[in-house]
Amino acid sequence: MANSVQALKRAKQAEKRRQLNASQRSAMRTSVKKVLAAITSGDKEQANAAFRVAQSKLDGYARKGLVSKNKAARSKSRINARIKAMA
Repeated sequence: MANSVQALKRAKQAEKRRQLNASQRSAMRTSVKKVLAAITSGDKEQANAAFRVAQSKLDGYARKGLVSKNKAARSKSRINARIKAMA
C-alpha cells in the first residue's frame, strides 16, 4: 500500500486509467466481433458498415497507444481480406 500522499494519488490515477483502458479495449474487441459476425452471416453490406466502425476504433486506439500500430494494421488487413473474399 502507498505510504505518501503522492503515491496514493498515483495509485488512484493508475487504477482509473486501468479501468478506462479495459473498457476501451473491450469496445474495440466488440466492434471487431461485430464485423466477424456479419462476415459469418454472409451480409456484405452489414460487414462493410461494421468494418468502417471497427477501423475507426482500431486507428484511434492505436494512436492513443492502447494497441500497437502494427496490431491495428494487421487486424484491419485480415478483416478486409475476409470481406473481399465474400464476393
